Amino acid sequence: MLTLDQVKSKSAGSLGKLHPVLQAAADELIQRSYAKGVPIIITQGMRTIAEQNALYAQGRTKKGPIVTNARGGSSYHNYGLAIDFALLLPDGNNVSWDMNRDGDSDKVADWQEVAEVAKQLGFEWGGDWTSFKDYPHLQMTFGLTTAQLLAGKRPTEQQVQEALAKINGNEPAEEQGITIMLNGGKLTTGLVENGTTYAPVRAVAEALGAKVTYDAASKTVNLVKE
Repeated sequence: MLTLDQVKSKSAGSLGKLHPVLQAAADELIQRSYAKGVPIIITQGMRTIAEQNALYAQGRTKKGPIVTNARGGSSYHNYGLAIDFALLLPDGNNVSWDMNRDGDSDKVADWQEVAEVAKQLGFEWGGDWTSFKDYPHLQMTFGLTTAQLLAGKRPTEQQVQEALAKINGNEPAEEQGITIMLNGGKLTTGLVENGTTYAPVRAVAEALGAKVTYDAASKTVNLVKE
């Protein structure tokens, strides 16, 4: 079985010129997918405008199938804000674009598992597009069009920090808010932080018939069943 380090090494050459947020997100995507039993490889990262134009020509003025509708400058790859991925096969050398492959035998297509993890990290998946589906494609636009990027506009520092917080699992509480239900009705709200779910003790305990008091001297919360 391939180690995580072996899997990550396969993508190293595609990550270097990406925007720092995309680098972090791609690295986390590789790790989370591996943890699910689905090794992947990042096949495309930053792409020059000349490289984009060459791809655009394929299926038009050059032989081969059409693989993109984006001319040079109109792809998020050209700004380090997009990646393409494929499934890395067990031999560590070959890759697969088979969207039905279930290499981890969990009855869920590996490709879909990766796409779902990517969306949790903040990626937009090309497989969700309606006009031209691009199943290997993942991007983060930060609300910017490629025309704005071409004109020199870039993600703000606040956008960068918020994206990194999401990737690292440190979103603000209001973005990770959860609803706590009791007998089918909303009781209160809680939050998830670093993988731990927090709920207000008083609201939950009193709803279940307990009395909650706090002793400031001993810094103790006391629950008494009424």
